[in-house]
Amino acid sequence: MRERVSRDLVTNRKARHDYHILETYEAGIALSGTEVKSLREGKANLKDSFARVEKGELYLYNMHISPYEKGNIHNKDPLRPRKLLMHRKEIDRLYGLVKEKGVTLIPLRVYLNERGLVKVELAVAKGKTLYDKREDIKRRDAQREMEKALKEYYR
Repeated sequence: MRERVSRDLVTNRKARHDYHILETYEAGIALSGTEVKSLREGKANLKDSFARVEKGELYLYNMHISPYEKGNIHNKDPLRPRKLLMHRKEIDRLYGLVKEKGVTLIPLRVYLNERGLVKVELAVAKGKTLYDKREDIKRRDAQREMEKALKEYYR
């Protein structure tokens, strides 16, 4: 039997730099056919995108999916709000977490799961301050230096 592995279509690399990730959730996303085809080609952008709970439903804003080249009239607006699909209890839990000050929902990646369905990995995140970002950079550089020194030592 062939083993399928989830395949990342789009990632939000800046998210881990700008936010402290508290929790992650998996959500389905309601897309049109041409949007799925465009996503499979990797023509999407998660920069500056966020999710919000409105009237008991979860929506993803500012996710840009480029129009599919061969899609003609079936193409949708690239920046339209897209509905995220989760269980009611999960949405209620997210709503409770987001009511806290400084906490937001951001997408980390969009991927195809084992069955070929498009999923979004959502993170409950708190914004980092400038000194937090500097601290992360220092830690990363120190780690890199240690690995370099170990590599030289064991040569």
